[in-house]
Amino acid sequence: MVQAIKRIMELNQLQRSFLEYTAALFREGFLDSQFSQLYQLQDESNPEFVVEVVSLFFEDSERLINDLSRALDQTIVDFRKIDAHVHQLKGSSSSIGAQRVKNSCVSFRNFCEAQNIEECSKCLQQVKQEYLLIKNKLEALFQLEKQIVAAGGAINMVEWML
Repeated sequence: MVQAIKRIMELNQLQRSFLEYTAALFREGFLDSQFSQLYQLQDESNPEFVVEVVSLFFEDSERLINDLSRALDQTIVDFRKIDAHVHQLKGSSSSIGAQRVKNSCVSFRNFCEAQNIEECSKCLQQVKQEYLLIKNKLEALFQLEKQIVAAGGAINMVEWML
């Protein structure tokens, strides 16, 4: 009986941590409502949907960031190619609700249009930083979710989206 109560209390604490952490990600502008909508598409038939979609975002983003680095290192910089990569990264980040990455891409595209190599290089560093931040934060969030499920709990969608 005591063990059962202890497990319930631990589960409640994990769920509370998940809710607080998620709220902070929204409050600090890392995520926007698109992330909530992504979670609404997840159900019992595909419980890993969000993790799978976000994992694809991570893979795609890393490839695009590497492509951007290479493109900016060229002797003759092809700003159309850079803009196309940034546009793709902006779309990917927008589709999962990675708001700060998306916002960094908006600035980046403006400097591509102006063909300003120095500012594009600064923007690339900003995009890299925002990407690494959201990647670490989402990995931590998914780890919390795994702990909750392993403890026999579930994520209450209604609670954390309010």
